Amino acid sequence: MWFWRHQRSLRVRAHLMQEAIRNHDFTFRLPTNGLLPGERAMQETLNQLGDTIRQQVNQSEVESWERLTRVLTHEIMNATAPIASISQSLLGRPDVKGTPLEEGIHAIFTTSQHLNTFVDSYRKLSQLQQPALENVLLSTLIHDVQQLYSDMTWDSAVGDDVMVYADPNMLRQILINLVKNAIEAGARRIGIQNHGPAPLILVSNDGQPIPAEARKSIFVPFFTTKRTGSGIGLSLSRRMMIQQGGSLSLLDQPQSGYHTTFALEFQKQQR
Repeated sequence: MWFWRHQRSLRVRAHLMQEAIRNHDFTFRLPTNGLLPGERAMQETLNQLGDTIRQQVNQSEVESWERLTRVLTHEIMNATAPIASISQSLLGRPDVKGTPLEEGIHAIFTTSQHLNTFVDSYRKLSQLQQPALENVLLSTLIHDVQQLYSDMTWDSAVGDDVMVYADPNMLRQILINLVKNAIEAGARRIGIQNHGPAPLILVSNDGQPIPAEARKSIFVPFFTTKRTGSGIGLSLSRRMMIQQGGSLSLLDQPQSGYHTTFALEFQKQQR
């Protein structure tokens, strides 16, 4: 009877993991209690495999967007450069100034300038330098970011000795991007805490919740739910985390007292 129940339990575990993968949920964690030593080792490996798959999926997405941005940057620059040059030249002609043509040509020139600015945003996604990883004292870095946004209410539950293995400049920019994103959503409180023994940092805010239909798209470059948003911050932050061997994700359930929580997972600390 015990053997039959045990085998049924293993079948249920296999089914749950299969369904999780089918639904692209790679955060599954199944308990290891009640398993034989070999089964326990297998379950622990499968639990870790979920993280590996999630990181590989994120990496593939980032690489796809990098290839796309390089192509778009090239094509847009080829299209806008002659338009800007010709329209600027026409605006300087005496037979154009003061005529009805001037307003239309000026609109063309201005639009081409806006497109060039748009291209610069693409370049930010494809020209990141390689990270210089080191052990970073998290409390000091958080304090620096707090000084930039002193009008916000900060709830920091990070120990004074918590270290993460990261590029300090990239990590500072990631935190700034998350705070700016929260402010644009109307947040007044930011919460930061380290979670468990693993190098996992949770960054929460009380701004407007992210709509359910937008949750899967927030890391797509140039996707935004705000009228004034650029759609760059979150996608750039995820790419910087991946470059450091970590990950950035949105939790399905925010921390208590907040509306949105992002999870930053780092490489294991180097000794």
